[in-house]
Parts: sequence; structure tokens; C-alpha cells
Amino acid sequence: MNNPDLISRTIQFVKQQLADAEGGHDWFHIERVYRNSLLISQTEKCDEVVVKLGALLHDIADSKFHGGDESIGPKTARAFLEGELVDEAIIVHVINIIENISFKGGNFEKRFHSKELEIVQDADRLDAIGAIGIARTFNYGGFKNRPLYDPAIAPNLRMTKEEYKSSEAPTLNHFYEKLLLLKDKINTETGKQIAQERHRFMETFLSQFYAEWDGEK
Repeated sequence: MNNPDLISRTIQFVKQQLADAEGGHDWFHIERVYRNSLLISQTEKCDEVVVKLGALLHDIADSKFHGGDESIGPKTARAFLEGELVDEAIIVHVINIIENISFKGGNFEKRFHSKELEIVQDADRLDAIGAIGIARTFNYGGFKNRPLYDPAIAPNLRMTKEEYKSSEAPTLNHFYEKLLLLKDKINTETGKQIAQERHRFMETFLSQFYAEWDGEK
């Protein structure tokens, strides 16, 4: 199945659904993940349609903006794909990508494995690190009215999935609780190469941040 019209309609659907989304989880996030997915898939054997649909629909209704309800995203994606008369096998695969893509504190064990999930997951994680990742992190922290940093509140590296979802810790803690961990959780070789440079950029940023915080620079 290779239907360019389906991809075009999916793009329009996602743009409409995320028209008022928070800046780090809006259409432009989806677009970046989509492009990174296509880049990574060039060196992987995969079903390109599943990769495209998985990338476009992976954040169609992020649970953190829906009271923590993790069923809304899969339901929204399924309703759209069924309306487009997409094969059930492809729908199931895309739903599995949506349900298994998230970091969720790093303690979440994937119940599904496929090359297509690995590709989309890598693309999503790459958008969480580097310059864009830093911008998204502070944008979301501002959206939640969290402090930038509090030296008295240490990062929690042993959070359960529930604790991770409900955390109100300072934004800088998120680097240690998620962002700096992602480099070693990338699946594909292309993704690993990109992640290395973005990881180094975050380390440089943190060094500069602490120096400025302490009045050293």
C-alpha cells in the first residue's frame, strides 16, 4: 500500500487536530519527527507507509494534555485511519507505535517491537535532544509554570511511570531524568550518529547554564 493521497490527508488531519497545541507538541514537532523518520528509514528495511503514518499520528492526542488518558491518542488515530479505509493490519501496527513510543520515565517495557517503531521512536527522541530539545523542554516548563532550576531539588532518577507523568520538578531536572538518557536508548545506527552530536550540545549548554547561574561568566 503506497497511497500519497492518504499521507496528504493525514497531514491535513494532524494539522487541524494540533492547531492549538502547546509549542513543543504542535504540528512542527510532528513535521520534524516525520522528516527524521524518512531520513532514518533510508538506511533501514521497513514499511515506509507504516513509518509515515506512525510518525504523523504518534502525538495526535498526547496523554499529558488529556488528563493522563493514554487511550485518546490510539482511539483518535484508529477512527481517522478506519475512515480512510486503511488495512486493519496497518492500523494495528500504527496503534502499536503510538502506544509504545513514549519514554515514560525510562521504566516502561515495550510490549511491541518492530523496525518501524524503532525508526519513529528514534525520530521522536532526536527531537527531544539538542537545540530543539532544549527549546521544547523550557517551553513546556513555562507552559506548566515550573521553575527553571532549584539547586535544592535533585533530579529523581528512579521515578515510576506514574511519578514521571505527575512530576512538577524544575525544568532543568528533566535533562537528567530524560534528555541525557536518550542517547543510549536510540535504536538505529543513523539515529545514534545524530544523537551523539545533539547530546554533546546539551552537555555544553548545561555547563554554560551552571556557570551563569553561579555568576562565573
